[in-house]
Parts: sequence; structure tokens; C-alpha cells
Amino acid sequence: MYTYGPVPSRRLGLSLGVSTIPPKTCSYTCVYCQLGRTTHLQTKREGFFSKTDIFEEIIERSQSIKYDYLTFVGDGEPTLYQDLGWLIRKCKRTLRCPIAVITNGSLLFQSDVRRELLEADVVMPTLDAGNETTFRKVNRPHRSIEFSEMLLGQIDFRLEFSGQIWLEVMLVKGKNDTDNELLSIAEAVNDIQPDRVYITTPIRPPAEPWVEPPDITTILRAQEIIGGAVTVTELESGNFGLSEFASAKKAIIEIGSRHPLRIEQVTEIERSFSETGVVHRMLEEKELIQVEYCSQEYLLPSHFVRGTHNDIDKGGVSNEPHHRKRK
Repeated sequence: MYTYGPVPSRRLGLSLGVSTIPPKTCSYTCVYCQLGRTTHLQTKREGFFSKTDIFEEIIERSQSIKYDYLTFVGDGEPTLYQDLGWLIRKCKRTLRCPIAVITNGSLLFQSDVRRELLEADVVMPTLDAGNETTFRKVNRPHRSIEFSEMLLGQIDFRLEFSGQIWLEVMLVKGKNDTDNELLSIAEAVNDIQPDRVYITTPIRPPAEPWVEPPDITTILRAQEIIGGAVTVTELESGNFGLSEFASAKKAIIEIGSRHPLRIEQVTEIERSFSETGVVHRMLEEKELIQVEYCSQEYLLPSHFVRGTHNDIDKGGVSNEPHHRKRK
């Protein structure tokens, strides 16, 4: 219920994911999000689930699998979970394994959030803009979050945190990839002083169908302007942890809900269970939707492309379809 994987990560190797918040609960509703649009846009931290139940599931899963990092990532923003610090400390002392937290960094201006992350080994915040205007266009934050406040929170966290900060910059064609935008991002990166900077581009079907990755020339230019940045644009490879699932169908739905799957990954899961016809039946019954993005075929759980939401200022977005479906 709370853990998944391990899943192959382009930066963390094999990552055992931990989700401590309800799906699509976040302080941002980023245009490129692979989980689709945020349905619960909020900044209030809550104890969504029992911390003891989450911890016990982590311990149980850790006894049967191997992984490189225990990663708190969530189906939205993990720092919205008010007991995140308790979980990190308990897991660190019990499992003695490397712990990563993938966060959008939006709540690091709060001293309690910074304090709770101090025992992690790696914290991976997001920085997709160097100014307020672009911040609102790309990340579409909760209206109470200002760019300057978010940035200051990341700077303060750097001063307090002795672990590794791996900053991620997601580039979206026509939004934050001009020289002026990249220079403003570089200035903010210099203020934060992370240990690593990763330049990434959308590789999975995004929340908004118009989102595209920049061309290779722009990516190389970004690498030049944001000195020392590493470009991560290739598709991830590796096997998914399947031992917790009773069937291929359950594995495809659960993994695909958190990690959009290419068609070859879905068919490999089917083969792993020695089952045939599962993918075909799921497509026929519309439990899976076939989507093309960046010349790759994806099979997404149908809830990824269903539902409508309110205006972004009210906690949602417009009610256009999430993805372009293949007919």
C-alpha cells in the first residue's frame, strides 16, 4: 500500500519507493508531471496515514528485496506528510540503508520541514525557474507559495544539511529553455550551491499534452550555462520488483499508477508472470490507454486520462484531457 518497487532509477539505481500521501496531492501542479494533474493542491501538512503502518510495511518489504536507496517520493509532494522526519529517523536507525527524498522543495522555507530532512543521505529538490513568472507557468504552485520564499528555503537548507543535495532542473520547450531563462536558473543554482545538478527533460506522457522536451542544441546550451550540470535525458532501464504482486494485471496497474510504463515494459511484466493476453484484455476493457509521447508508446492506467478539475487557483487545473490518446 505504501511501498513499491524497487524501480529502476536513472540517478539512484534500484530504488524502493515509499509514498506517504494520497495520490496527486501536491503543492505544485507542474505542467510536465508524469502522474497527471494535481487534484489536491495544498500546502497544509497532514498525517495522511499511520506512520507505524508505513514503517512496518517498509521493514517487511526490506526483508525480501535488495535495493540501493530507500526513497521517499510519494504520489505528489512527500514533505506534506507531517511524520516524514519520524519515518526517516526510524528507517535510518533500523535498516541502516541510504535514504533519499525526492521533493519539489516548495516547503523548505519551513524550519520544521528542513529539520525533518536532516538525517536523509540525499535530498533531490526541483528548480525549474529562476523567476516568479516562469515559476508560475511551469510549476503552477499553490497561490500561497512565492518564488523568492521557495528559493530562500532551498538556500537555507543547503546551509543546514550535511548530506548530498542533487538539484533537478526540468526543461520544457518554449517555457524555461531560452538563454535568459537559463541564466536566471543558473543564478539561483549558484545561490543554492547543490552538490550535483541534473538537467532533465520530459520523457513520459506529461500532465499537459502540449509539453515537449527541448532539442539537443538547447539541452547542450543549458549544460553550458548551468556550469557543472549533468544531462539526464535517456530512458531508464532495468527490472521492476514484482514479488509483492499476485498477478501481472495488479503489477501493471500499481506500478503504472506511479511510474508510467513503456509498452515493452508492460509486456515484460506480463512475461515475468508467465501470463498471456493480459495486456490485450486490459486494452480491450479500457483498463489501459495507449499513449504516444516522444516517439515512445506508453500504456497508462485509464485513471490517468479521466476526470476533470477546477480552476488552478481553486486547487486544480482546466478540464482539458490529460494526454493525447492513440486511436
